[in-house]
Amino acid sequence: MENNETQQEFAEVARLAAVNDLGAWKNQQTIDLLTHRLNNDTVYAVQEAAYRKLQEWGENVQPPLRKEGELVKGLTKILVRIKKSLPADHTYNDFREKLHKMRVDIYDVYEGDKGAEFDQWLEQKWASLSTR
Repeated sequence: MENNETQQEFAEVARLAAVNDLGAWKNQQTIDLLTHRLNNDTVYAVQEAAYRKLQEWGENVQPPLRKEGELVKGLTKILVRIKKSLPADHTYNDFREKLHKMRVDIYDVYEGDKGAEFDQWLEQKWASLSTR
């Protein structure tokens, strides 16, 4: 599992770095690649970086929409399952680590979306989850 997590984290960082690196070459292939990242990446920061570069190049693109509400369908149900799988006296840090280990995809999507407010948001979410 750890190897898979590392690969997924690396993939997100690599996509963001790739968007920045592609900015050095303006041609149809890089425009197509950046447009694909803008329209299809699950992490808002990657979409936004692609948008900024395409806009800088004068491409007619629309800014990515920051999704509202649950970015991942069934998020609350998933988080409740994770919370229930921990001992009753677990801490927020225990919960955060288990979420990261079990569902790095969800962790990355929300971390990319929430930015600096991610920990505060996740802790509030954790505190509000019912385990009955």
